[in-house]
Amino acid sequence: MTTQTLPQRSNRTLLTGVRWETYQALLSDLAENPSKQLTFDQGSLEIMTPLPEHEINKGFLGRLVQTTTEVLGLEIASLCSTTLSREDLQKGIEPDECYYITNEALVRGKINFDFTVDPVPDLAVEVDIISSSLNRLGIYGALGIEEIWRFDGKNLSIYCLNDGVYEEQERSKVLPILSKSVILNFLQRRGEMGENALFREFRKWLQNHA
Repeated sequence: MTTQTLPQRSNRTLLTGVRWETYQALLSDLAENPSKQLTFDQGSLEIMTPLPEHEINKGFLGRLVQTTTEVLGLEIASLCSTTLSREDLQKGIEPDECYYITNEALVRGKINFDFTVDPVPDLAVEVDIISSSLNRLGIYGALGIEEIWRFDGKNLSIYCLNDGVYEEQERSKVLPILSKSVILNFLQRRGEMGENALFREFRKWLQNHA
């Protein structure tokens, strides 16, 4: 097993030659430590320590999803940063946030998941301020996550899975009331007013466009 600390102001460490069993042991050891996120892809393990900018953005995007479903009267189940993994694929990832919306009824009340049998979340949120060394979209695609929102601190991308390949879209498929431009507009306005005031405005926008 080799270790590589990535350059710049990196908060990521990459290990290669890691066995699945080692990855599972680390997940167990770090289960009570939310300051570490682990991503595994066929023997490569990336360990990330989130920066404050990362946490602020993920919380805001998560609140956008939750507010939208509440105003529209949609049910939602959140797995937050739960590890999504499959040993048969040798892949595992911890989204910043993830949600069941379309498939919420299928997992209502569940607390244990087997993603070889259970559906995966419909939507995952990725805040990628410092680019990952692993192909995170490839991992999500292999697991079958239908939609990814990825924010890099400036730009937002919405990716929807089509025949096993992600295609960038202008509008959410899971929450079609939301376009990339609408989400980005509210992200960019966070410094203009308090967050609760901004979300009151967002609620009014949703009510006017529902």
